[in-house]
Amino acid sequence: MKGLLGALALLCIVYLVMMGFLSFQQEKLIFFPEKLPADYVFRFNREVEEIAIPAPDGVLLHGLLFKADESKGLVFYMHGNAGSVASWGWVHEAYTALGYDVFVLDYRGYGKSQGEISSEKQFYDDTEVAFREVAGRYSGRPILVVGYSIGTAAAARLSAQHSPTLLVLQAPYYSLPDLMHSLYPIVPGFLLRYKFETYTFVAQTRSPIVIFHGEQDEIIYPGSSEKLKAHLKPTDRVILLQGQGHNGMNEDPAYRRELEKVFDSLPPAKP
Repeated sequence: MKGLLGALALLCIVYLVMMGFLSFQQEKLIFFPEKLPADYVFRFNREVEEIAIPAPDGVLLHGLLFKADESKGLVFYMHGNAGSVASWGWVHEAYTALGYDVFVLDYRGYGKSQGEISSEKQFYDDTEVAFREVAGRYSGRPILVVGYSIGTAAAARLSAQHSPTLLVLQAPYYSLPDLMHSLYPIVPGFLLRYKFETYTFVAQTRSPIVIFHGEQDEIIYPGSSEKLKAHLKPTDRVILLQGQGHNGMNEDPAYRRELEKVFDSLPPAKP
């Protein structure tokens, strides 16, 4: 009996230590940046412009702007939680092929972006200032916001505030607590300082929304997109991609075919 009680006490201690780590080190469990030196040279197969954007606190954010051969407008792209634009920059191929310039933002602490992520508000503020800076170059032309995985909540928030031509969400989560519960049921949702409530922002978005999710997504369960349906407009769409996991959606031929149909259905640019 004493041995059982001792084992239970040890499990409780381990659990409390884990929850304490989660409370104070959440950034290390959510964000996995690849940092690049300031003199890093990007090598892509298309013209690219490096853009430095001052954040509200003076920290410099960095991103890459890829130019289409004959630009119809802008895709503002918010990538996943790992890597940097050195690898994420290749997503441009799916969108420049359809005639759109593509800006890929590196979050604070990623790539050449300075600083470190320390709060959800800061994350949103950074994406807001980057969007205003880059979208300002495309006044009167179509602006499409695309978010992948961790970037979906901020992409939806931008769309709720700025009403772009289109919002595309790739492998979105319903909210971060909902995702955490699906991955780690023993973790109480109230401990998370990062809520990333995608469902709140899509409900506030007047722009058309198209959601893509891989049926074989092993990280963000496809039911997340199904749950988001309750917050979408009747004309918004959820497209499930057969055989698609969490990573590599932009290279999926089925995704590209559906994306082309979506882009072709957009209203023409205003003269």
